[in-house]
Amino acid sequence: MIDEVLIASLGKPDEEAQELIRNALGAEVAEGDMDPLLVQVGEDLQADTIMTGRVVGFAGDDVVIDVGLKSEGLVPKGEFEDFSAVKMGQEFQVLLESLEGDGGLIQLSKRKADRIINWNRIVETTKEGDIVQGNVMRKIKGGLLVDIGVPVFLPASQVDIRRPGDIGEYIGREVRAEVLKIDESRRNIVISRRKLIETEREEAKTRLLGSISEGDLVTGTVKNIADFGAFVDLGGIDGLLHITDMSWGRVNHPSEMLKIDEKVEVKILNIDREKEKIALGLKQKEASPWEEIEQKFPVGSRVKGSVVNLMSYGAFVRLEEGIEGLVHISEMSWTRRINHPSEMLEPNQEIDVVILEINKDKQEISLGIKQTEVNPWELVAEKYPPGTIIEGVVRNLANYGAFVEIEPGIDGLLHVSDLSWTKKVAHPNELLAKGDSVRCVVLEVDQEKQRVALGVKQLTEDPWKEAIPGAYQPGMVVRGKVTKITNFGVFVELEDDLEGLLHISELADHKVENPQDVVKGGEEVDVKILRVDIDDRKIGLSLKRAQWGAVEEARAERQERRQAGPTRGGMDDHGAMGSDKIEF
Repeated sequence: MIDEVLIASLGKPDEEAQELIRNALGAEVAEGDMDPLLVQVGEDLQADTIMTGRVVGFAGDDVVIDVGLKSEGLVPKGEFEDFSAVKMGQEFQVLLESLEGDGGLIQLSKRKADRIINWNRIVETTKEGDIVQGNVMRKIKGGLLVDIGVPVFLPASQVDIRRPGDIGEYIGREVRAEVLKIDESRRNIVISRRKLIETEREEAKTRLLGSISEGDLVTGTVKNIADFGAFVDLGGIDGLLHITDMSWGRVNHPSEMLKIDEKVEVKILNIDREKEKIALGLKQKEASPWEEIEQKFPVGSRVKGSVVNLMSYGAFVRLEEGIEGLVHISEMSWTRRINHPSEMLEPNQEIDVVILEINKDKQEISLGIKQTEVNPWELVAEKYPPGTIIEGVVRNLANYGAFVEIEPGIDGLLHVSDLSWTKKVAHPNELLAKGDSVRCVVLEVDQEKQRVALGVKQLTEDPWKEAIPGAYQPGMVVRGKVTKITNFGVFVELEDDLEGLLHISELADHKVENPQDVVKGGEEVDVKILRVDIDDRKIGLSLKRAQWGAVEEARAERQERRQAGPTRGGMDDHGAMGSDKIEF
């Protein structure tokens, strides 16, 4: 290494110095030729050395820098923060990258020198946990690159408390963050904006919870919107503004009233300091329209409203801003059977309604549309008193009967038990079909329940009063046809629409397990009438007892023949000689 004193004496060497130089560096240097000295100095320098350079010229888009070596170096103008301010003779710190460059020039870099200087400064002045500030340069794998004097890494998971959808939105923004880790050997620094925010929010939360009370009006920023409400940042803690507390009127979704990052003034409804939860309200800033609801809308009054929503069970009608009532589907028409409110109403339609009921505590109003018209059922009892004969159309069939339209909107029920005096009808479709015209008599009108009872059998005299008891006496043997076989017995049709029951125990003298072993469907049989029950309208029959009677009758007939003697030819009716040995 060349001695510094020797180098300094190169300016104006005296004779003694020249002799010293000749001995140390040679005669060329002693005579004023500095090239050998510069070559020697360059050989002692190493790449990646920071040097002070002076601007000695400009070459196109480059700045010519002299660092005191044999040749100058070029630095691109883009490495200067303000190239227009660069002047001749101005000094800058540059990094010597190589002593051999293109065209014999050395390679210099101001940008790299700045980074090294800044890195050294940051390492000397900054430690883990410190707060730094810088500009987001660009997006890289796994996060962002931030310039705080040197490029540092901000992981995507550390950008914010809630990870943003696209961290690229932060490019160009100035951010503050906490230093998580400094790796001097790799010249790597990792920072966290999230940790800084959490720390600052925790401090702000403590201050906020200690300064607010229920009922206070505070201003916050909408940070998130969900179906059920919005979260508002009050400065350290988020409060929940529920959708039901946004407006006295209907809100279908919070986004109808709020936007992300919007400033909003809210009222504190409740504070749970233990769980650190705050409930907020927006509508509570104004008086509730329900305070004097009974005076505004007395029960029974007729008012106008606008349909705001249709549901399967009814329609919601706005009476005024913040006041809505429900017209249940059952309160839409006196006579029409409505499957969905859309059959009568449509959104935004103006309609007249009647106030049926008010529940102030639950903030509910029951409304009616049909009450705006005269109830036709009030006239039914007058128009169709019991005994009135009507002719209607079967509108629908049910297991228990048929619904017959008396007039548009007014149906009567023809119960299955009122279809026939004598026939056992299991389902009305045995006698009727939808769309059939049927003649009926009105049996009863229940105006309160809006029901009319109809009958068909009542159009004729009840045969059980006289005709059936007179025609069918206990002990009689009659002929009938098997119509139905069950596990407990057999039904036998004695005449049209009149059946008797032949119990399984009355089929034969022996025990019968299956009635079909004795009789078949459609078979005609002689049965004996055991009883005629007028009250229960039933006829009990017996097959075995009828057969007993036939045997007894045959026995008596044969007894008479024996007493009369043998027939002509000495043969009886059976082709045998007369004998008293024949027995039954």
